[in-house]
Amino acid sequence: MNQPALFSAAQQQATTTHARAAVVEQKDGPFIMQDIALEAPRPDEVLIRMVATGICATDSHVRQQLMPSPLPAILGHEGAGVVMRTGTSVTHLKPGDHVVLSYHSCGQCKPCLSSHAAYCEKVWEANFAGARLDGTIGVERHGADDLHAHFFGQSSFATYALAHQRNTVKVPDDVPLEILGPLGCGFQTGAGAILKAMKVPVGASVAVFGVGAVGLAAIMAAKVADAATVIAIDVNAERLALASELGATHVVNAADGPDVTAAIRAITPRGVEFVLDTSGRAANLDAGIGALAAMGHFGFVAFNAHSGALVDASRLTVGQTLQGIIQGDAISALMIPELIGLYRTGRFPFDRLITFYDFADINKAFDDVAAGRVIKAVLRFDAAHA
Repeated sequence: MNQPALFSAAQQQATTTHARAAVVEQKDGPFIMQDIALEAPRPDEVLIRMVATGICATDSHVRQQLMPSPLPAILGHEGAGVVMRTGTSVTHLKPGDHVVLSYHSCGQCKPCLSSHAAYCEKVWEANFAGARLDGTIGVERHGADDLHAHFFGQSSFATYALAHQRNTVKVPDDVPLEILGPLGCGFQTGAGAILKAMKVPVGASVAVFGVGAVGLAAIMAAKVADAATVIAIDVNAERLALASELGATHVVNAADGPDVTAAIRAITPRGVEFVLDTSGRAANLDAGIGALAAMGHFGFVAFNAHSGALVDASRLTVGQTLQGIIQGDAISALMIPELIGLYRTGRFPFDRLITFYDFADINKAFDDVAAGRVIKAVLRFDAAHA
């Protein structure tokens, strides 16, 4: 992909950068293209020219106001782009570097300091408050002061983004940048759940409920982990077929009958050792617990405001554990390069899940994701107009 030149010396000295952004004004509203201005990076910030950005379920949840993030806002949190300008204290990045943007964290609380930044004590303020951690907003639109940004420390549904040095990850420049954005959230979440959070060992049995972007990343990671049995559960036959190609040893189509637990136990009679639910559906919670082996491990990565899911603790009496998982419990600066390395060797072919859209077609991309027509939608920015 042809890259435009970096900012000129005069532009480097400019205090603001003008850009185009897709703004969602109100609950369930469309994304509207608007002109915005971004402040110059603060000492710990980085200005990124966006090349591409993925669409994630969390963007949809906020758009629907199922998650309490303020509107109007610039969303987007699977950004990939080129560094244009860095703050004075940023030493690990320079203009021209290719980067992927991931989740943000405070870097000072106990979870952050113990290498579990995904569980930062300020996770909401850092990712969903629509402002920097100090409450300021470095993005504005003409004639209004009500715009929220800094979503996941990036707001990547724009031609330029202000990111923090903590959530900006340098990546190799010989891998297509336009495919890398989803490594910052969706693919990292699925793969990290298997490889980092649950630490699935060689020879284990794994069941993954839901084979969307996160679930398929988990299945590929289970194959990387050399799990002996990898069971994919969904209602979409086409996606189940893809799951088989990507590493599932068995598939269960939940649309074929109500007893998913029995179907799993027919494959692994003692039960499955690791269950990952990416759907947030109460029925899958019930089936997964029913299929869980003694001392089995059940992980959740899904948000579903209407699941109505309840756990009957009396069903977990033989050493089983339940674990809520955010971002795969991954440190992005380590996990993203690791996944790129696996991609290079053909062991994590995540590009097979991607469908590209022009940035201007963001509303169609969201519609296609909601309808299940695509697995992972990625918006590409026109370099000539960035």
